Amino acid sequence: MINVTLRQLRYFDALARHGHFGRAAEACAISQPALSMQIRELEEAVGGVLIERGARQVALTRFGEELLHRVRDILRSVDELGDFARASRDRLAGRLRVGMIPTIAPYLLPKVIENLGRLHPELDIHVRETLTPKLIKEVADGRLDTAIVALPVSEPSLIEVALFSESFLLVRPGEYAGTPVPSSESLREMRLLLLEEGHCFRDQALSFCNMQSSPREVLDASSLSTLVQMVGAGIGVTLIPEMAVAVETRSARVAVSRFRNPQPSRTIGMVWRKTSPLAGQLQQISEVVRLSADALRATGNGGARETPAKRVAAAKRK
Repeated sequence: MINVTLRQLRYFDALARHGHFGRAAEACAISQPALSMQIRELEEAVGGVLIERGARQVALTRFGEELLHRVRDILRSVDELGDFARASRDRLAGRLRVGMIPTIAPYLLPKVIENLGRLHPELDIHVRETLTPKLIKEVADGRLDTAIVALPVSEPSLIEVALFSESFLLVRPGEYAGTPVPSSESLREMRLLLLEEGHCFRDQALSFCNMQSSPREVLDASSLSTLVQMVGAGIGVTLIPEMAVAVETRSARVAVSRFRNPQPSRTIGMVWRKTSPLAGQLQQISEVVRLSADALRATGNGGARETPAKRVAAAKRK
């Protein structure tokens, strides 16, 4: 009988994900020598070499790759045992691992955390912010319980629950305040600033303009904040989701406008595994997320609003 521990399996999974002993040890909150020893003991237990050890990176052997699939199945089943136990309770409690995309997290997350903490104080919430493809994989692999993303994701193993829709707004340099809003076709002739490859919001913006790529694009940014500040500097124009407007434009000399109908928009929702024992609890949490988004909109945290540039322009007209 092979004598391995769950701890060794988790360490092996972490090493496979990080590809580096130092980063994996940090993620597991142990020392690098201790991690290395556990991996060697695992190799002895299973009777094969799992890792090719290089000077900087590590790579899985073929045997290691085959074993990794089985290890992750085991870890997912163990995690679901814990989920099953939590699901049997009559209250929401324990660890909740939530993923969220970067174009939502800074704006919606504080309200969601506030409301979950008030309504379900026994929840221990862990948040992961990253791009949609990573979130979907981590939910499917059982490393996250749920994720808040733009729908659809079209992953057969996941349930998708639509929560709310929000419009995309146009951000231009401040001197354009009060001028006609260009059509989606006109945007093709402008310097359209976009998020870098991998952000679903980039693809949605390009789709609205009916473009595969932007020939006059001069910046790939990693955040909406950078895009808005570059617009304020007169570099070009951009699109941002309605929820981000209040936060990102408060210190920028920009003009924010709505497009004519039909306005570009996206649907935000939650996803989780179809097999998750926490499905009932996650449905309850989705309602908290929906109410949090409604509360933000009710307080005016989003939408076209008077920016510093608009106030200056209005003062000049007077």
